[in-house]
Amino acid sequence: MRTPAWSVPRHMHAFRIIDSTLREGEQCARAHFGLDDKLAIARAVDAFGVDYLELTSPAASPRARQHFERIVELGLRARVVAHCRCVMADVQAAIDAGATGVGLFFATSQVLRDASHGCNLQQTLDVIGPPLERAIAAGLETRFSAEDAFRTAESELLDVYAAVCRLGVHRVGLADTVGIATPGEVQRRVARVREAVRCDIGFHGHNDTGCAVANAYEAVAAGATHVDVSVLGIGERVGITPLGTFVARMLTIAPEQVVGRYRLGRLATLERQVAEAMGVQIPFNHCVTGEAAFSHKAGTHLKAMLRDPTSYEAVAPELFGERRTFIVGSHLTGKHAVAHRARTLGLELNARQTQAVTLRIKELADEHDLGDEEVDRVLREWVLR
Repeated sequence: MRTPAWSVPRHMHAFRIIDSTLREGEQCARAHFGLDDKLAIARAVDAFGVDYLELTSPAASPRARQHFERIVELGLRARVVAHCRCVMADVQAAIDAGATGVGLFFATSQVLRDASHGCNLQQTLDVIGPPLERAIAAGLETRFSAEDAFRTAESELLDVYAAVCRLGVHRVGLADTVGIATPGEVQRRVARVREAVRCDIGFHGHNDTGCAVANAYEAVAAGATHVDVSVLGIGERVGITPLGTFVARMLTIAPEQVVGRYRLGRLATLERQVAEAMGVQIPFNHCVTGEAAFSHKAGTHLKAMLRDPTSYEAVAPELFGERRTFIVGSHLTGKHAVAHRARTLGLELNARQTQAVTLRIKELADEHDLGDEEVDRVLREWVLR
């Protein structure tokens, strides 16, 4: 793998990816996955190499239980975990369905305590304890996540985490449930939790204000060990940290934790699979796999790219099985790009010819961008003249 010249490695804690496409993703307004869709997506996400597959609680409905059990039967490499309320019946349903772990959650912010369950802090701890102890006793990897952690008073949040740690929880989770946290706030709060607990720390970030990827990165930098993602970032409202974008972000900072662990070349196929199951299109400017992700148009950019691809690319498209595109037929094009295109056709132009044909392409492109075939025609006609 090539490392951009500007990249200065920063120490990053080891992290694990929890894919929640079939849990959080089911809450997306456009998602309604059938069993065949879920089995195919589960296999594809597992083949990509995620560490955990989080599914909707089997207690949610008979259909949810059936789908959960069928996915467990696939024998995936990833650990299959259930997202559960702090309810004994939910934990038991996860045990019965064959889960290897559970992610329990409970609202801890004042606004959600008032609007959701109405419990004070002590009552919250009383509710959390029994189902958490049941999951641990059953040998499940157990996470307790504070819902709306970034609108929860820090002292109360730490009290809750201290209580669940005493019960033996394997991981505490900080959920930015409404996407309100800034990267700086995530860094400070995760670092504070890291000082206070000895167990693993998970981060779940919503993207309501566009900070999910930056927040996930800061969480890991501050000591988080697990990050929740979904394919294309699908989820409640505008969704959560997108799998592909998070992996691209971490690739530039800690490539040793990405290359070899995750099969990056499978990302585009995985994203298309999920998009097709939802009946949506992948945005043209989507990170890494969008059609414009590795396209270069401005003449000054093309000149530099021909000398060194890292000049205008943070990650190498080849790692993801993608290809870069030079858009030569534009009024922004330059002579270096035109000369390069001519050479690929076996045409040799001198400096004067290159300057003249570049001007002609610019004139034509003032009306509309030219496709590669149109550019090639202009070049060939110019040489014949």
